[in-house]
Amino acid sequence: MRIRKNWISILTIFCAFTAYAGEQGSATFKGEISDSQCAFNVHSLTKSHEEMLKSKSGAAGHTAATCSIYCISQLGGKFVLASKGHVYHLDNQDLPRRFVGLKVKLRGTLDEKGDSIHVVSIDAD
Repeated sequence: MRIRKNWISILTIFCAFTAYAGEQGSATFKGEISDSQCAFNVHSLTKSHEEMLKSKSGAAGHTAATCSIYCISQLGGKFVLASKGHVYHLDNQDLPRRFVGLKVKLRGTLDEKGDSIHVVSIDAD
């Protein structure tokens, strides 16, 4: 009976540690959902939408959201999270679509190289 109690205690501790370790892998990131074209200076000098929004063609529209949608749909960009001078690739390209151009709190797991996030959830900030 005592051996059984010891095993149950060990199993309980192991399960608690595993759950805690799983939570430790994910983090909350704050920033703006943008596009890789503007955020990585593909056609921008300021890592922003500034140049595209001032273009005479007006194709990118007049807001960060319309610019990002244009850059993604017409110029091959991807959704990214721009946060504190760093740009993160996002593995899930469906979740950020609703939040394009907005400040968000994104929950996810940063990859080992530190340049992309496995997205779990996104909420407006």
